[in-house]
Amino acid sequence: MAETRTEALHQNAEGLDIQTPDAILSYLADAQIEAAKVVRNAIPSIARAAEIIAGRLRGGGKLAYAAAGSSGLMALADALELPGTFGIHRDRIAILIAGGDEAFRMLAGGPEDDTEEAATAIADAGIGKGDCLIAISASGTTPYAVRAIEEAARRGAATIGIANNRGSALLRQAETAILLETPPELIAGSTRMGAGTAQKIALNMLSTLTAVHLGHVHDGYMVNLMADNIKLRDRAARIVAAVSGRGRDEAVRLLEKSGGAVKTAILLAAGADSADAAEKLLEGTGQKLRPALSAIEGSKGRKTPVLIKTEPEKGQQGD
Repeated sequence: MAETRTEALHQNAEGLDIQTPDAILSYLADAQIEAAKVVRNAIPSIARAAEIIAGRLRGGGKLAYAAAGSSGLMALADALELPGTFGIHRDRIAILIAGGDEAFRMLAGGPEDDTEEAATAIADAGIGKGDCLIAISASGTTPYAVRAIEEAARRGAATIGIANNRGSALLRQAETAILLETPPELIAGSTRMGAGTAQKIALNMLSTLTAVHLGHVHDGYMVNLMADNIKLRDRAARIVAAVSGRGRDEAVRLLEKSGGAVKTAILLAAGADSADAAEKLLEGTGQKLRPALSAIEGSKGRKTPVLIKTEPEKGQQGD
């Protein structure tokens, strides 16, 4: 049917419309599973990308996403959850979708060809040196995504490309290329299915590993979450209780004392003199809770505070 893998006909597509509902759904489920499997092949490039993003955010830069259509929805889902889950401030995240706000009401196809809109969006978001752009396109040829990555690179930003076709323009333009070589879709070209699933998984992995590098994850707990509703306030209390070994009521009290900051509350439970002292300790450890806890443990019984190095020892991992 077409040259690119994302437009090719699936091996089970013939006669699909006359199959039983159970058979069609089985094919669809199997296709999603096969698409998910290919993400493993991209682990090395996802790891490199996460390190780059973490470095830019740690240095005060912004993280931007640029995409169109269903890839834009994958980007939106990842980006919008970063503040609540990992406490990354909203003003450090830019979401650029072809068609702008109108795309949230009607996902028209035309805007994905608008390269001038892409260039303008990059400029309006102030993306440049010290920042990082993730551009996403299943085909790897979407004009909006390709122009966004070109413009971001021209302005000095680090660029990451995610696409589902090998050798595509987006992957060639990106400094760090993440290839998700998914099988043809059961409905040819409907990349909201397998390709979109792989993109969502890759973005989940990318943003989560970035958060680990930034010190926002400790023993599988989101210790930098933004607790702005009942569920998340309860989660914050349970995290403080679990990590510190204190009871829930005590965890709630410590969170009140820390202004809702989970890591600060845990350090108070460990023996930090005050919330300010705990926050200064976190500054010294690059916001990483584990070395901060170790520093408090090591300083118990000492008359002078322990000096916390902000850089790892030679030969040691910093994350």
